Amino acid sequence: MVDLSQYLPILIFLTIALALSTAFVFLPIGVSYLTGSHQPNAEKNSEYECGFPAFEDPRSQFDVRFYLVAILFIIFDLEAAFLFPWAVSLKDTGWAGWTTMMVFLGELLVGLAYAWKKGALDWE
Repeated sequence: MVDLSQYLPILIFLTIALALSTAFVFLPIGVSYLTGSHQPNAEKNSEYECGFPAFEDPRSQFDVRFYLVAILFIIFDLEAAFLFPWAVSLKDTGWAGWTTMMVFLGELLVGLAYAWKKGALDWE
């Protein structure tokens, strides 16, 4: 006969994981229903992220500067993500790693100067 008692910790772990994931999904829905946040009004339907009204004709023109700023944020966020591992391993990579990172940072500075000159960072 097979001893299944060794699988009990895995079953307990899966049960707890299922209970927590279910709570993380359904608890906020229940709280928002109880607090009345499901009632729309003009303030809730106003634009706050995308810069243009959300409920209009989908073929209407909109300002793309918001998306330019978002793309620039992603680019420079990735730069920060590359700098930490580079700094940690700089002793191992030596001058070749340092030169490569300086070329990378130079390209980013040229891109930033171009975006700045084109007015992508100006906001009215």
